[in-house]
Amino acid sequence: MTCCSSSAPVAASAPPPLPLRSLLLRPGAASLILPVSRASRRLVPVRAALSDPFVLEIAEKFEDSLSSAAAAASPPPLQKLRDCSSQSLLSKRWPSNKDEPFRFTNLAFLKSSLLLPASSPIALPVETPLDSPSPHLLAVVDGRVAPSVSRLDALPTGVFVGSVSAIPPGPTLDRVVSALTGGFTDGDLFWDLNGVGAPDLAVIFVPAGVRVVDEPIHVQLCYSEGGDVGSECLPVSNPRVLVVAEKGAEVVIVEEHLGIEENAERCYWANSVMEISIGEGAKVVHSYLQKQSVNAAHIKWTSTRQEASSIYELIEVSTGGRLSRHNLHIQQLGPDTVSELAAFHISRNNQTQDLHSTLILDHPRGYSRQLHKCIVSHSSGQAVFDGNIRVNRFAQQTDAGQLTRTLLLAPHATANVKPNLQIIADDVKCSHGAAISDLEEDQLFYFQARGIDPKTARDALVFSFGAEVISRIPFEPIKKSVSSQLKHLLSTQ
Repeated sequence: MTCCSSSAPVAASAPPPLPLRSLLLRPGAASLILPVSRASRRLVPVRAALSDPFVLEIAEKFEDSLSSAAAAASPPPLQKLRDCSSQSLLSKRWPSNKDEPFRFTNLAFLKSSLLLPASSPIALPVETPLDSPSPHLLAVVDGRVAPSVSRLDALPTGVFVGSVSAIPPGPTLDRVVSALTGGFTDGDLFWDLNGVGAPDLAVIFVPAGVRVVDEPIHVQLCYSEGGDVGSECLPVSNPRVLVVAEKGAEVVIVEEHLGIEENAERCYWANSVMEISIGEGAKVVHSYLQKQSVNAAHIKWTSTRQEASSIYELIEVSTGGRLSRHNLHIQQLGPDTVSELAAFHISRNNQTQDLHSTLILDHPRGYSRQLHKCIVSHSSGQAVFDGNIRVNRFAQQTDAGQLTRTLLLAPHATANVKPNLQIIADDVKCSHGAAISDLEEDQLFYFQARGIDPKTARDALVFSFGAEVISRIPFEPIKKSVSSQLKHLLSTQ
């Protein structure tokens, strides 16, 4: 689907005064004191003078894309999310490379594009190739849950997967509201833009003691709209997913981002958020696969809160997007908590693969391991890693490790890495390391000495570099699919 036509998405009818505009007129809105004229020097407040006009323009487009009828029918959790995000946006500005978190991440092409919200829900044809080897498939198209192409009939009793608007009043809805309102609130601009523009909230709820581990819940987030390359038109989608695993529950989730097939090379912006709440003694295994168009922008937040004795495992494989940035925030909220993170990125022609992570340990006997690997195979490719682990005063007997390794396979390929441990506790075992290099000549010689030609040897070493991460994907059909895709990408370099 092409945008920037005469049928560009607009609201169905003129909406009532919007929350963001209304906030600018409230007495407590951000203000500056400016003179009315040079002659009088009389001072008057100017509302919202601290706000970024470009940011407000984007936010108002998102709000306008939600018709008044849809906004009125929004469930309370989603409406509360929009209101809180609107207030937070008043103090946010568009980041530049002068801001430390974005020093190596160039957002210029986003700011220079015509940003339009993705259209209202589209009717997907029956033959749309949304498929999954798992019997539990949740399809989210342009930020909206698509029940017609989802498969959710085989879930265990008590498990809910779907749109928040489909949850009946009762304990499940109360627990979801509690998890959402108690969430991470210190996100950046893109976190708040998602909150303002999210047209729906997909929910995965696993009650206490229930296990969904043999077959994962496969969440496919698809993007159906795209601008032509060079058109400067960028449709924007804001999908949001909330995962709640209660005390003693276990769940395996596969989160996959991709453009619908005919949209594979088009331009769009996916601005996604996933919040994960893990109860005491619960376990969540989360595989995150990013396979966007090479002309797309993909900015994603993952915020995870872990209660005592819980386990969170993240396996991340990112290969698509002109710009791909993952903001990962994990907070351990109790003792004996385990966080294991593994990421593998491939950065090819004119691609930036960026992982910014923060892990906060506040309680005794926390355990964490983070492994980041990236292959930069083109001279215009770039890898960025900024990993922060904070071991605070009461996190005694913490065991935390962090390692980043990057392969640069072309001249002028770039990697900017910053592993970072901040330790205040004094009884800990912590380590971190970083390595950036090409393939070692000794390894290539080992293959050639056994009659293997240089290209085959190099291909085998490059693929095995990422196999350490891919092998951790717990569902075999997905693991094979990812391995096949990576072999194809690496063989076409």
